[in-house]
Amino acid sequence: MLEVENLFFQYPRGACVRAHFRAAAGAACALMGASGAGKSTILNLIAGLLTPARGDIRFHGRSLLADKPAARPLTYLLQSGNLFAHLTVRENLAIGLHPGMKLTSEQNRAVERALARVSLGGFAERKPPSLSGGQRQRVALARCLARDRPLLLLDEPFSALDQNLREEMLALIRELRRDQKLTLLLATHRAQDAEELGAEVVEV
Repeated sequence: MLEVENLFFQYPRGACVRAHFRAAAGAACALMGASGAGKSTILNLIAGLLTPARGDIRFHGRSLLADKPAARPLTYLLQSGNLFAHLTVRENLAIGLHPGMKLTSEQNRAVERALARVSLGGFAERKPPSLSGGQRQRVALARCLARDRPLLLLDEPFSALDQNLREEMLALIRELRRDQKLTLLLATHRAQDAEELGAEVVEV
């Protein structure tokens, strides 16, 4: 279970973000609210990219606050996908596993499995600028899968996609969540995305 307990964060100019909710293991939870309401801030706090003034974040009963971002049991898919344009698809996945891209044989197999899982098995040596928007988002998702963490954070990952690609990504994430028993936390302003993922809504 993911437990976000009385979390409080304040920006230097005075804006505050508060959060208090729980998500059961294997469940989907959607943070919903207007632009600027704090959805991304909450994900960044959970990911360890920001530090709360008070409150706690626990996963399966253990606090994550002392853990560095790379040590937390999660992966984070941003709206942009955050791919490196000068690296191949394979290298973009590898850097998510090791900063120097020095992978073990098992990690190399994990990269291959993740690309196959998102139907990009033949794209390993391509570079992101040569891919479509939907393919780039699938590469970013494959990088999350290769890391094999039980908690997946999604920050408006479909907003730049057209309707067909949005539906394709939603279907893929539903399938992956079911097969890999992922706990899913989605920041979105679209009620339809939450509904299609079967997510419980947390108003922000």
